[in-house]
Amino acid sequence: MNQLLFLPLLIPLATAIGTLFAWNRSTVQRYLSVCGSAALVVAGGMILTTVRGEGIMSAQAGDWPAPFGITLVADLFSAIMVLIAGIMGLAVAVYSLASADIEHESLGYHPLMQVLLLGVCGSFLAGDLFNLYVWFEVMLISSFALLALGRHREQMEGAVKYMALNMVASALFLAGVGIVYGLTGTLNLADLARKLQGVQPSGITTAVAMLFLTAFGIKASLFPLFFWLPSSYHTPPVAVSAIFAGLLTKVGVYTLIRVFTLLFTQETGYSHNLIVWISCLTMVTGVFGAMVQNEFRRILSFHIISQVGYMVAGLGLFTPLALAGSIFYIVHHIIVKTSLFLVSGIVHHISGTYELKKLGGFYQNRPGVAVLFLLPAFSLAGMPPLSGFWAKYIILKAAIEEGAYAVAATALVVAMLTLYSMTKIWAEVFWKEPPAGEEKQSHSQRPGSSRLLLLAPTAALVLLTVLIGFAAEPLFSLAQDAAAQLMNPEEYIAAVMGGRE
Repeated sequence: MNQLLFLPLLIPLATAIGTLFAWNRSTVQRYLSVCGSAALVVAGGMILTTVRGEGIMSAQAGDWPAPFGITLVADLFSAIMVLIAGIMGLAVAVYSLASADIEHESLGYHPLMQVLLLGVCGSFLAGDLFNLYVWFEVMLISSFALLALGRHREQMEGAVKYMALNMVASALFLAGVGIVYGLTGTLNLADLARKLQGVQPSGITTAVAMLFLTAFGIKASLFPLFFWLPSSYHTPPVAVSAIFAGLLTKVGVYTLIRVFTLLFTQETGYSHNLIVWISCLTMVTGVFGAMVQNEFRRILSFHIISQVGYMVAGLGLFTPLALAGSIFYIVHHIIVKTSLFLVSGIVHHISGTYELKKLGGFYQNRPGVAVLFLLPAFSLAGMPPLSGFWAKYIILKAAIEEGAYAVAATALVVAMLTLYSMTKIWAEVFWKEPPAGEEKQSHSQRPGSSRLLLLAPTAALVLLTVLIGFAAEPLFSLAQDAAAQLMNPEEYIAAVMGGRE
């Protein structure tokens, strides 16, 4: 059964290759992309079911024993992330049937999306630091190409900023990998978890931890390293924005949680307290940035930053409940944020603009679209009984139990400000009358493109956040089990290393 771990890599790789062979047949590319993404969902579901029933899975490429070979590992946390990546990939692939235009498809849109999913899944399953670095580079190259696809001035400007900052992160990450290898002689995560405990003086390990915090902090868009994100995420086609918003920063958050629960636990009084304060600053600066924007996707982009603060706060608090809250929050946010970006694309498809001042009248003329925005917007702000309420409640409860009242107060204030900025979008786009003299445009990219293909995946994600809100217990129980595994790294080490020292 351990060979299942190769499926989330082989499926998007095979799909990308298939779409390359169908380079001049866009219809074949589209449906290959949908089928490949659906297969990834099935593979993710199988892995999660197996890990839930049988425990942590590990596989060694070429049968080289750990720590010498390439190791893939799936605990509950990584299995959850692979499954949710597949679901987002499928939703965006279906949405792209109507939203992706001929120009982008002719430049490799579908192969690049599959390579991006390959990098994301590889990052979630990587069992050693060097291969994690490799998968990060796969993501970086494919995401840069998707940002620049079409070569429009705004896209190129956003792509250059994105690439520059993420190359700095990659350089810091690679430097950290080299230092860790010099200290321990290994890069396997399970082996490192043992050997880093014996490095003396312990301050060296803490210094290396700060290097990784900076590198992964850039990837996750933590304060003060986030400014590349709102400069770039609003520039590409909306389906690209949606998959970026849903997954890319979460890979950074995932790796932070992974290394600061498995590797860097020697001086938690320093490292994790620092993470707590960084998370609070991330929440505040992100929501303040959102409040002053007047473009649909830029507001949503700043909210990615503020919401990442909640996820990382759970890591900083470093209790089983707080980590469960982080995992719950990640799943909630991936679904909600992707759906909100897809709604922005529907608005643009109908009106031809993302500028709030040029929009209006959608509540009266498109009530279905208004509902599709309102539900995830309320969820993002933490309104009961939607998924965002439970995600914030768990983080708040964990903070209060630990006496971290500043974290709890910050989280509450940011939630209220999030609601304010969401009502700003509601008032401008949906509630007010359309501006006088503004012509409505329909941006159908090809004959026969169906608005149903835009609405169906968006509605499915909105329904999912509603279902999680009304039936939060199964996901919370799963998140608790995943957090228990993170708090007990010996289980991870034993699954990878067995009885080997």
